[in-house]
Amino acid sequence: MKIREENAFGELAGAIGKGLLAGLAGTAAITLSQMIEMKITKREASDAPVKVASEVTGAAPANDNQKEKLNNEIHYAYGTSWGVVRGLLGLAGLKGLPATLVHFGAIWATELIMLPKYDAAPPVNEQEPKSVAIDALHHAVYAIAAGLAYDALDAGSDNQRKLEALIERLHLKKLLS
Repeated sequence: MKIREENAFGELAGAIGKGLLAGLAGTAAITLSQMIEMKITKREASDAPVKVASEVTGAAPANDNQKEKLNNEIHYAYGTSWGVVRGLLGLAGLKGLPATLVHFGAIWATELIMLPKYDAAPPVNEQEPKSVAIDALHHAVYAIAAGLAYDALDAGSDNQRKLEALIERLHLKKLLS
């Protein structure tokens, strides 16, 4: 008797759930990275999340206290939800560094397009190179933390075993090393 059957919806739900947890880990990591950087550079916290949300929804926080709280909630919701993308990459068989690079590219490209569109940041070509580099570093911290968390949560999954079997059949280990 087979206890566990192939179930596409179950695998999708598992990948999304693991992705959400990985996104939460990535968001915690980028938050810590930003807090350390802000202490060093004396930079104020960004209010880009609440600016974009206000522009999209037409709603705005009533006061600065609400603005700061909402900004933080949006930051965590947005970062956690990006973990779903990492889960889908994993479900498609992309693991490790390649998945992290794709995830990083998608997240950072979205920011570079979306924030200027909603007047939450200047276009990248109008920013100081140091500022762009710091932003890229923060998003790399997010992608690496989310990737490590996802790969740890997904270790030993059917997808992992299928990918390893494919690598074995195609003799890719020799090529990769």
